[in-house]
Amino acid sequence: MITFDRVSKRYGRVTAVGELSLEVASGEIVVLAGPSGCGKTTSLTMINRLVEPTSGAISIDGRDTATMDVSALRRSIGYVIQQVGLFPHQTVAENIATVPRLARWSRRRVAGRVEELLELVGLPPGDYAQRLPAELSGGERQRVGVARALGADPDILLMDEPFGAIDPVVRVRLQNELLRLQKVLHKTIVFVTHDIDEAVRIGDHVALLSRGGVLQQYARPVELLAHPASAFVAEFLGEGRMVRRLALLRVRDARLAQPNGSGLPTVSVRADASLRDALDAILRSDGGRVTVRDVDTVLGVIDSESIREASR
Repeated sequence: MITFDRVSKRYGRVTAVGELSLEVASGEIVVLAGPSGCGKTTSLTMINRLVEPTSGAISIDGRDTATMDVSALRRSIGYVIQQVGLFPHQTVAENIATVPRLARWSRRRVAGRVEELLELVGLPPGDYAQRLPAELSGGERQRVGVARALGADPDILLMDEPFGAIDPVVRVRLQNELLRLQKVLHKTIVFVTHDIDEAVRIGDHVALLSRGGVLQQYARPVELLAHPASAFVAEFLGEGRMVRRLALLRVRDARLAQPNGSGLPTVSVRADASLRDALDAILRSDGGRVTVRDVDTVLGVIDSESIREASR
């Protein structure tokens, strides 16, 4: 667990972060979101002490990070940035091996870890290990950056707008990849973004900050979208917040009606589809109702009223 206890960072008279208090539970993805200049990156980099707090304390599993050796602290935390920062004259394998080598792992152990990580991020070692960063696409470089951050198997991963410079299609693919990896690895991840769609899509919790690093709301995405805590939060989420919420809820969680005497609607959706997908299907259907299936089993019928109830 990472705990911020009234943490502030000031540069002269300017407050970048003001008395931030929150807890990041172990094994969760927590997203720091908000407009430019709201202290997201400053808050992130105070965890690994690239930036030192002016006041307050940050602790990891109950231990104040200010009491830790800073080099050991940083090596124990994975760090991924937007521009990746791969060493251009080193191969992919050499880049990923950076922290294990610093930790004085054996050559055999390092080679095994590099191969394992390349497989994990979907880059076959035989095709990618000996390439240079310049020979990779932006999405591939970002995957290598994630693999390098995971090199020594840290419990904590810090990600500072890692997908911000990637085109939208690849960005969604990398978001899916991160969620897939998290199901396998169960890391504690603190992720910075200014994109609210990205925040609610990948975060277990979202911390929404305003200028000066003031915490406006800290909640699960569905709660954030349904019940903004302030006018600032509502404005930042925008008019499409309820549509975003529908994308987070599953059809299986809605109240389904049983088919009536008129038979099943010809249009159908999967039980694991989002309510947003179900609403799209309903709008395409002739009767305003669609069939819900789990593989070949019919579970019931859903309509717009069921979606309205489930989204409250």
